[in-house]
Amino acid sequence: MIILPYVRKAQFYETDQMGVIHHSNYIRWFEEARVDFMRQIGFPYERVESMGITFAVLGLSCEYRASVLFGDTVRVQVEMKACSHSRMTIGYDVADEATGEPRTTGETHHFFFKKKNARPVSLKRAIPELYDIFCSLIP
Repeated sequence: MIILPYVRKAQFYETDQMGVIHHSNYIRWFEEARVDFMRQIGFPYERVESMGITFAVLGLSCEYRASVLFGDTVRVQVEMKACSHSRMTIGYDVADEATGEPRTTGETHHFFFKKKNARPVSLKRAIPELYDIFCSLIP
């Protein structure tokens, strides 16, 4: 399965006083790209949540390599890094759309739980098809 990058244009409201994208916005971009990734694999968040399961963020990391400026267009490539029955790790590579220059890399770590009672759940048992897709996408 080929996952296309998520492409977005940096907005003025995301900048600091120097016209550089504020560091906190990259975390939002990771989430936007993750939502797009789920749609691409045929399991949009709405579908997963309608099945009573959701993902919580346990932690994240972000390494800034070069600034993104207002008006720049970037692509965010999402990659499944790890998946177990109860957790997953997703990687993100943010690059300039025009030049391919790396701008930011990061990861988010998640666990699966039931929306109804907020208890951890085995994704392998709850939604085996999604678990299999996640596992198949690990390089």
